[in-house]
Amino acid sequence: SRAYSLVDSSQVSTFLISILLIVYGSFRSLNMDFENQDKEKDNSSATGSFNGNSTNNSIQTIDSTQALFLPIGASVSLLVMFFFFDSVQVVFTICTAVLATIAFAFLLLPMCQYLTRPCSPQNKISFGCCGRFTAAELLSFSLSVMLVLIWVLTGHWLLMDALAMGLCVAMIAFVRLPSLKVSCLLLSGLLIYDVFWVFFSAYIFNSNVMVKVATQPADNPLDVLSRKLHLGPNVGRDVPRLSLPGKLVFPSSTGSHFSMLGIGDIVMPGLLLCFVLRYDNYKKQANSDSCGAPGPGNISGRMQKVSYFHCTLIGYFVGLLTATVASRIHRAAQPALLYLVPFTLLPLLTMAYLKGDLRRMWSEPFHSKSSSSRFLEV
Repeated sequence: SRAYSLVDSSQVSTFLISILLIVYGSFRSLNMDFENQDKEKDNSSATGSFNGNSTNNSIQTIDSTQALFLPIGASVSLLVMFFFFDSVQVVFTICTAVLATIAFAFLLLPMCQYLTRPCSPQNKISFGCCGRFTAAELLSFSLSVMLVLIWVLTGHWLLMDALAMGLCVAMIAFVRLPSLKVSCLLLSGLLIYDVFWVFFSAYIFNSNVMVKVATQPADNPLDVLSRKLHLGPNVGRDVPRLSLPGKLVFPSSTGSHFSMLGIGDIVMPGLLLCFVLRYDNYKKQANSDSCGAPGPGNISGRMQKVSYFHCTLIGYFVGLLTATVASRIHRAAQPALLYLVPFTLLPLLTMAYLKGDLRRMWSEPFHSKSSSSRFLEV
């Protein structure tokens, strides 16, 4: 078919990796909730009380005000990068490298825990004012630092993708959407932001601001350092310019072009998928507590068994496929959120209405949440 001919190996790689990142990040987020609840239960055994609404301080929950102003803040940041990129590129590269190091260490941590479990106890090692860390945490951080250093020296696209994957998983795992209302506010605002800066910025700034910022390489910090310190023409001058890990890129089978997807197009729908996964788990636990009470009478049993996570994940895939086909037809960059937001939000809202969960999901569905079940079929 024509649609099939417009999707090559690079797009297929983008589809698969983005979906895997969202699923993995969502389950890491759910697992963090379980671990926090276990810690609270252990602490409550000593105090005799338990607060089911307490959360980890490292988790950031987005409220309605933040959801409304986030697109504005993103627009300001985009303009700063557009007009003053030469002035801030080194600082931005260093900050991005630090964040990517921490995020990739988080991505590697489960694997390192599995590797170190047989030969090392999970006792934490003290490093003074720096804190206490397990052997798995030290190993994951060391591997992450090594990968970032190799990326700085080589600038290889595959290493940049690895760092971008770590950023995606960490952001999905540590940021929470508390309700469907906040989700709609955030994704709708970002849809307008994406459409404006891709389609209309050229009429104002004589350039596609989004595309230029996303594709502009930055000077390598090693090259800048060698020039500042006058280390000679052969010291640090052969390192490549760096394409920053704010996106995933995959080469086509012919190597003639790269397929590119911004991490915002993964993270923002991923936050919605993380929210519905937590709600599926919450609802399953609530139904088990109420001895399997049936849903509304006008909804078939088969519809009740369909999870919101499955519905939204399929919508994300269809939206991503539509965005890819549109970009190939028009031979121009497309705002991915223009397709991803409707294909994820509309089926979710429709299913929530049919199941009778829309009112509960719309406003703080987890406010009275107690402990969650550890098992969820996906």
